[in-house]
Amino acid sequence: MEERSLRITGADTSFINKITNTLTKLLIPTKIGINGMFITMKRNSLLKAFENYTKDTENYNQEELEKKYETAYTAYLESLDKYVMDSIYKKVKNGTASDFEKNALSQYYEITSLKEREYMDYKYRKQKYLLELDGESLKHSAKEKIVQKYQQFYVEKMDTLYKAILKNYSIKLADTTNIYDSTKEWIYTKIFYTLEEYIQNILTLKMKQGKEDFSGILADYEKFQGFTVGKLDTRDTIEKNMILLGLSRRLFTHSIPLIVAEQCYEKLLRDARGLVQDTKMAAKREKAYAILMNVMEDYHVRLLSTKVYWENPKDREMYKKFWDKYKQITQLKEIDFIEYVRRKEILFIKHDRKQMQTSKVDYTKLDCYYKRKLVDYGVMKEIGNEPKSQGIYHGLIRNKENRVSA
Repeated sequence: MEERSLRITGADTSFINKITNTLTKLLIPTKIGINGMFITMKRNSLLKAFENYTKDTENYNQEELEKKYETAYTAYLESLDKYVMDSIYKKVKNGTASDFEKNALSQYYEITSLKEREYMDYKYRKQKYLLELDGESLKHSAKEKIVQKYQQFYVEKMDTLYKAILKNYSIKLADTTNIYDSTKEWIYTKIFYTLEEYIQNILTLKMKQGKEDFSGILADYEKFQGFTVGKLDTRDTIEKNMILLGLSRRLFTHSIPLIVAEQCYEKLLRDARGLVQDTKMAAKREKAYAILMNVMEDYHVRLLSTKVYWENPKDREMYKKFWDKYKQITQLKEIDFIEYVRRKEILFIKHDRKQMQTSKVDYTKLDCYYKRKLVDYGVMKEIGNEPKSQGIYHGLIRNKENRVSA
């Protein structure tokens, strides 16, 4: 009787579980429908509050309008969060979720995992995620008029969130304590990734709206678009990140202050130097060298030429001399372009060799490559020949004025 009773109980439990699972699957669409209606209500309230808050009028208390807008925004985010947990989570659990919903839940957990260790990053990225989720849903379900109305709010709010995210990374990068990894490579990666996301997803929408004048960055924007298709190698990635930094000097002046942008440029210089030094094939090394020259020029023109405060007065005086020579050389651009390129490269090489002397990285091979360039340009003379198979000159090289040992 005991054995029979156990069998019956087991059968009943299995039967009840099957019924429960079936009912859950049947009720999920209803739950999604309720959540969808709730989100629509909260979204409509938000858009109305946003319209009133951004409207140019003197008949209302601006502080009161802002408070109502923030309250509506909080309620809207809560409804989206509830949708993820009530609907998407249950669909994934019951095996009825689409690939989009599975990916959405995976991203949700990835963001929530930041809460304990990187709260500020979690705070801004969760908002961004929820807005992207609803924005993507509206594209496929809402009328064009509603989509356009939502995008007005979406672009402005996302613009604020991206600036907050970048400012948070800037604070971490400028931090001189030992709390974070001394190399801070992960922060550089996040900064460049976030900039790329913003250019692709938000700047494009802002340009379509036509409310602001982006003519000053149009050339860089078009260059960046060329790097959004196909697989990128290390050289392409360095060039793309250089363009992103150039755009950031116009779009995120306060979120990425000059001291942080300078660190990012120095990171790109290290990457470009390493690429030239480590590339063995002559043709690829020349292409890597061209990128290094571009990064140097971008760094000096876009950033250092605008730098006001220098910690070391000697560095400031040295740069002033460099900048005066650079301006003189640029006058040749329209007169003799070949001579302009030649003199500019010589100037950059000499300047970078001085910078490398204070670096902790061993740039011996790159320095030899630089000397080879100076020999080719007639600035240095070679004494003694190196075996052709080695590819990099290790013989004695003599300057026009002084003898030096390579």
